[in-house]
Amino acid sequence: MAIVEKENKLAVHQSGHNSGVMHAGIYYKPGSLKAKLCVQGLQLAYDYCDAKGIPYKKVGKLIVATNPLEVKRLADLHERGIKNQVRDLKLLKGVNEIKKIEPYCQGLEALWSPHTGIVDWALVTEYYGRDFEENGGEIHFNFEVNGFKESRNDFYPVLITAKNGKSVKAKYVLTCGGLQSDILSELSGCSRAPRIVPFRGEYLLLNPAKCKMVKGNIYPVPDPRFPFLGVHFTPRMDGSVWLGPNAVLALKREGYSWFDINFKELFDSLSYSGFQKLALKYTGYGIQETMKSAFTSLQVKDLQKFIPEITSADVKPGPAGVRAQALDQNGNLVDDFYFDTGTGPLAKRILHCRNAPSPGATSSLAIAKMVADKLQEEFRLAQFNESPGSSKSSEC
Repeated sequence: MAIVEKENKLAVHQSGHNSGVMHAGIYYKPGSLKAKLCVQGLQLAYDYCDAKGIPYKKVGKLIVATNPLEVKRLADLHERGIKNQVRDLKLLKGVNEIKKIEPYCQGLEALWSPHTGIVDWALVTEYYGRDFEENGGEIHFNFEVNGFKESRNDFYPVLITAKNGKSVKAKYVLTCGGLQSDILSELSGCSRAPRIVPFRGEYLLLNPAKCKMVKGNIYPVPDPRFPFLGVHFTPRMDGSVWLGPNAVLALKREGYSWFDINFKELFDSLSYSGFQKLALKYTGYGIQETMKSAFTSLQVKDLQKFIPEITSADVKPGPAGVRAQALDQNGNLVDDFYFDTGTGPLAKRILHCRNAPSPGATSSLAIAKMVADKLQEEFRLAQFNESPGSSKSSEC
């Protein structure tokens, strides 16, 4: 087996730019893959970190309601978490109960998830890579795929080519390209729908002197009117605290600032009917998020709903990540994990993981189990034996 990776190391993009949370599975629709795989994946992730000696902290999460409408939504969220079999959820009534968990936080009610944790997912990904190589796999870095072709080799019928002229012959292919997933699908002859539209999330960093005010994750109650969660407090393994993020259209697929611009990719996003419908539906929301990017005080105002003592003087611009948001042609966010085989001569040999949004990292080991079963089913792997005398360096 082999992995081909566009960058010169693992976890350069989404896996290395996320908030580092190990999610418990509260938010997701009961019965969805997200809900099922997140709950399974959390325990698998803790077990894996324990086995490998990877540091993590089980700091918990408070989802805080700050007004009566959010209190009602919080009750619904509590019920959803129970249906998803999230362990040890507790509904906290009143600010005194909240302050027992987070002394500086205020709110009317809160949902407490003690098993939510934090970890460095880029480090976890490095361990995944080591495991893969130790079990005989090869990782080919700087391999930016630019095509899938028929190879004229009966045993390795798929030829994967790269921009640098390298190529690999394969029997079967699984793609999981994140920000490039729809492009990989199109290269193999499948549809680009759902399309990937990149959204950048910008974080603020809390003054180190005030990081003691945040013990664990503090999250808002989701507003169903809007497509993204909203700002929250996220402690990190290094002791820092990230605040945010907002959500703005990235000007290139791997654009981590306003100065990262690729006009071809930007036009691709803006010309997509699905994005146009999304933008029309959420025009006001989009303007607000862009304003938060320009004026830090607006983002701080949202944070003060939970911890009033934090001021604009206590924060500074922090890191950013880019979310590979899958959109259908009607402007709907594809919210669950999504797999596709498409059509064409190579379709029976290539399986695409088209969408693996948050909690993709938490769910990763559970996703791996599901993908292994799906590959077995789609490709009927048990029917095939290894080819005698195959070359590892060119065939996988």
